[in-house]
Amino acid sequence: MKKSILVIFVQLLVAIAFTSCDEFLETEPMDKLVPNTFFQSEKDLELYTNSFYQRMIPGGLEVVQSDELGEFTSKNQSPTFIAGSYSSVNEGAWSWTDLRNINYFLENYDKEVIPEEARNHYAGIARFFRAWFYFEKVKRYGDVPWYDKTLSTDDEGLFKARDPREMVMDNVMADLNFAVENIRDKKDNSASIITRQVALAFKSRVALFEGTYRKYHTELGLAGSTDLLREAASAAKSVMDAGQYSLYTTGSPESDYRSLFISENPVSQEVMLAVVYNNALRRWHNITWKFNSATYGARWGLNKQFINTYLMTDGSRFTDQAGFDEKVFVEEMANRDYRLAQTVRSLGYTRSDGSAAPPNFGYTYTGYHLLKFSLDDKRYDGISEAYNSISLIRYAEVLLNYAEAKAELGEFDESVWMETIAPLRERAGVDSSIPTEPDSYLQGVYFPGISDKFLLEVRRERGIELCYEGLRYDDLMRWKKGDLVEMSWKGIYVPALDTPMDLDGNGTPDVSFVQTVPATKVPGVIYFVIDGSASQLSEGTKGHLIWRDDENREFTDKKYLHPISNTDIVLNPNLEQNPGWD
Repeated sequence: MKKSILVIFVQLLVAIAFTSCDEFLETEPMDKLVPNTFFQSEKDLELYTNSFYQRMIPGGLEVVQSDELGEFTSKNQSPTFIAGSYSSVNEGAWSWTDLRNINYFLENYDKEVIPEEARNHYAGIARFFRAWFYFEKVKRYGDVPWYDKTLSTDDEGLFKARDPREMVMDNVMADLNFAVENIRDKKDNSASIITRQVALAFKSRVALFEGTYRKYHTELGLAGSTDLLREAASAAKSVMDAGQYSLYTTGSPESDYRSLFISENPVSQEVMLAVVYNNALRRWHNITWKFNSATYGARWGLNKQFINTYLMTDGSRFTDQAGFDEKVFVEEMANRDYRLAQTVRSLGYTRSDGSAAPPNFGYTYTGYHLLKFSLDDKRYDGISEAYNSISLIRYAEVLLNYAEAKAELGEFDESVWMETIAPLRERAGVDSSIPTEPDSYLQGVYFPGISDKFLLEVRRERGIELCYEGLRYDDLMRWKKGDLVEMSWKGIYVPALDTPMDLDGNGTPDVSFVQTVPATKVPGVIYFVIDGSASQLSEGTKGHLIWRDDENREFTDKKYLHPISNTDIVLNPNLEQNPGWD
């Protein structure tokens, strides 16, 4: 109840602060907070900075759904940005309201009546969120105007050109460094508050993104990649050495991983920041419904190429097996990394009532039916009342950020492996021995230019561990691997048409692939029509299910950045358009 009252108060506070001020260009509202009367206590600073969380932390579905842009996802159809005629007309106008909110605070918080330590702490929170704001803008647009003060309608800065990416990111890193130096270090077991360790973890994400982006996007001629990678490694190692967080494990590899994603209360041993939901407070989301509906969701599913990257429990590569690509579902799911069966429906999965729940081809097009965030109770399949919290930053990512930065710097060795990759695989029930040679499958299908076995394994681990946590598309962008989104949407192997298949290993048929639905149906079997257009089998009457090869998925270099919207360029002609979007 106390928390609910606080939320309501914060909402009223923000409403007062921004009445008649929904856009960046507008002047201060008539009904505004008056600095001389409001910013007078630590509680005032806390209440104001709470508005940053309210306005800027993404919703759980937003986080999960962003991975649909990654190459490992099939759905009913590709986004217009990937397969369609996308232009600056399609791009929504950028909003600067959140930035103005932050800058207003930074201009008014520093009152001597408040203890200096408290002022610095909340200034650190504000600058953390300003870094977050600009990081999102740079990822999407590249160069953007940098503003560190509020502007009035007659301010010349409103019509300035975009500032260089390097300058903006220097300021982002400066904001994060200030946050790290000044935000309090006490662990927040609710995983809902920015602490020093959260700021460090986010700094490692930002520095890794920008460092690798500059390394692989050589056409931009951006300097400083190595320095940023060292910053990423240092920030991640600081979190590791602090000892506040660790990988969650109970010694049950068949369930420990998924427990992180279906718990109402964030698993604070590992989850550092989360979108927190609460059934008692009726704070719900609809992710379970989205993953288990033929109409409400987009029928997301993982693709076979990505499924192939999961190792066997003995640490060997699935793709080293003879005939790996023609194994039927019950064969390919056996003896694999336990995270696979906790990410998609697999052998023996049942709902909370004990009923069998094989992959449902009414809800997925490839057969790799997403499970990771879905609650087991069928009731949530049709309502927006799921209450499991959705992680934004996990300690597992920190380990992977450190591992990747060290690999990119050429400093990855056995000790780094044992600190990072080994414990992740051990939690997943996978032998953690270091491979003797690079994985030819990863090289051939995903990363032809990478010969470093350690970097390949880090990228494998990152894809698997962080699957559908909102990071995959960003990873493709910074690695300059946008071309992977052109990959065929490949599903399970189908030995023959008109032959019911068992998908969960219980001996009961679950799906049959047909060209025409038979007049007499087998009870419990879903009939998936191969129409030769949207759906095909790779070898005609058998082979891998191929979904939506009728689309023209295309990723040209210009798509590494979005266009500036027509609206914004009309308002400020000095912005100029991103290359290729004219």
